Amino acid sequence: MQASAQHRVLADAILPDLGSQTKVGGYIRDAVLVVSFAILMALCAQIVIKLPGTVVPITGQTFGALLAGGALGSRRGPISMLLYMIVGIVGVGVFAPVGADIKEFGSLHPIFPWAGSSGLVWSMASGGYIVGFIFASYLIGKLSERGWDRKSKVILSMVLGNVVIYVFGLPWLMINLGASLENTLLWGLWPFIPGDALKLVLASMALPGAWALVDKIKK
Repeated sequence: MQASAQHRVLADAILPDLGSQTKVGGYIRDAVLVVSFAILMALCAQIVIKLPGTVVPITGQTFGALLAGGALGSRRGPISMLLYMIVGIVGVGVFAPVGADIKEFGSLHPIFPWAGSSGLVWSMASGGYIVGFIFASYLIGKLSERGWDRKSKVILSMVLGNVVIYVFGLPWLMINLGASLENTLLWGLWPFIPGDALKLVLASMALPGAWALVDKIKK
């Protein structure tokens, strides 16, 4: 039994069926969406601002993860983030640029020229955040399937997703660097609150705005 229209996620409303009434068509559409958002995440990761005194730079990845969950739902969203992580682990430079690459461009690194990094997530100080993207997109996807992406609750869902990212990222950072709680918060939380707030607002505007456009076109 199909979910009611108001519980569809954004991708299902925008992308044509591609024969999704058949299993093969559904798999093709899901694969296109998953790969597309993994690529979007790689692009977001290249938008980097390096703050003095911090180990983890500000990137666009949080925005990408929140948007993936909201647009794709609780199944495809996490899979797209998992694919992004796997691609980085096997050696493709889709993760955020490392410190030396950022310094080449000053404190701000644009998407191009490409300077992405790769590596084993479990050995990276920022690895917990990358794992957190998977779980955050799942939570936001679940909430979006309940209609939160079209209502005033969208900002709350984004805040909860962001909290999930930090639940994984901060302990990981502390263990990886052997840092104290004070330094962990200094390096991995306090400097990022303003930027995260902006990304939350942008994601919270993007989803309802896209829904409003879809509804207007289909009238």
